[in-house]
Amino acid sequence: MADSTFIDETHPYGYKEGLEWGYEEGVEWGLLFPEANGEYQSPINLNSREAKYDPSLLEVRLSPNYVVCRDSEVINDGHTIQILLKSKSVLTGGPLLGNHEYELHEVRFHWGKENQRGSEHTVNFKAFPMEIGKEHLGLKAVTEILQEIQYKGKLKTIPCFNPNTLLPDPLLRDYWVYEGSLTIPPCCEKVTWILFRYPLTISQLQIEEFRRVRSHIKGAELPEGCDGILGDNFRPTQPLSDRIIRAAFQ
Repeated sequence: MADSTFIDETHPYGYKEGLEWGYEEGVEWGLLFPEANGEYQSPINLNSREAKYDPSLLEVRLSPNYVVCRDSEVINDGHTIQILLKSKSVLTGGPLLGNHEYELHEVRFHWGKENQRGSEHTVNFKAFPMEIGKEHLGLKAVTEILQEIQYKGKLKTIPCFNPNTLLPDPLLRDYWVYEGSLTIPPCCEKVTWILFRYPLTISQLQIEEFRRVRSHIKGAELPEGCDGILGDNFRPTQPLSDRIIRAAFQ
């Protein structure tokens, strides 16, 4: 499932140095990061029947101005694979504040160790594994170098990455939007989530490349019962509370 986060500038993206966190069962992020206890946390389950159609979302079209990025860095940080983009790509319109440009800073991946799970948000209680299908040509530049950054702390610069290939369709008219939080510590709120209706697809071979990535540095001694495979790196869905999910389509 394709989704995008847009963050209020007053809330910096990232987490506090020195505080260890992970996705292991039973780990309470709220003990270390108080904002993770907030009422408007992400991800959520999106019930499509309860989403409210809001025609105002189409008054100003959601408009990406994404450019091909040169020398992007692909990093294994032990929690995920992320792409740091050095060229300026921006998004405007739709539910975003008028006259504001929101810059695409990085791309993060979440995946499951098995195909029935992996996405953070769910739609009608259905999870996506990063959606299996045909090969994703835009992600080929990433998946073909994952073995070179298999271990935590590894980095690889790729000469060319086009973020437009992560958009599900050029018109971007079919999406849901709600107010939530970062899905990684410190779980700051004031985040506008845009969830596109149509999923992207990658091949089984491509997702298997992600499932070979490790969450530890090379040569590290692993705790008993831990295989060191990085996966299931998604936060469980959080209560919707009194939030309203808006839809740009009927």
